[in-house]
Amino acid sequence: MTLATLLLFLPACFALNMAPGPNNLLSLHNASRYGFTMSCLAGLGRLLAFAGMIALAAMGLAVVLHASAAAFLVVKVAGALYLFYLAVQLWRAPVTPQASDGSGGRGLLKLAVQEFCAAAGNPKAILIFTAFLPQFVTVDAPTPVAVQFFWLGLMFLVLEWLAIALYAWLGSHLQRWFSQERPRRLFNRASAVLLGFAGAGLLAARR
Repeated sequence: MTLATLLLFLPACFALNMAPGPNNLLSLHNASRYGFTMSCLAGLGRLLAFAGMIALAAMGLAVVLHASAAAFLVVKVAGALYLFYLAVQLWRAPVTPQASDGSGGRGLLKLAVQEFCAAAGNPKAILIFTAFLPQFVTVDAPTPVAVQFFWLGLMFLVLEWLAIALYAWLGSHLQRWFSQERPRRLFNRASAVLLGFAGAGLLAARR
């Protein structure tokens, strides 16, 4: 990859990473509830899902979602239903101070699974990897295409981790305000509405 290509890729990639969406909303919410560190560690679930999608795109298996309306529909509906489930959970979440104090490996695993499922259940993500990353691959370059794809995917994941940290930082700085029951309830329900809209948008998405 040339320097010029890299200078084009990095800002375009980071714009995708920072775009508001279900996963970034989860990072913001988790940090406001459990703290910066827990939110960042939970984001590993998202990175794992994205790494798998990048690998599928690199192997050309993502073409299945392009070619098969049924496969796309199944992933889309499953992802939307999971977002609706998260929205209901947030809407009904307790707002007492005791409920907002979560820690431990079991709690972290649950948050990481949430991040993983929200990312893996979005077929638009793997389509982004299929449409976006290949634009920066040079077929006739000395470096093999697979190696180029590996480095592009790795840079995407690093920038995604930075986006997770930034959203978690924002959420952790709102933690004191959200320690009060009314702001916490308003935030939970606003987040639930946004996740619901994200699920509806996913259902409306076309290949």
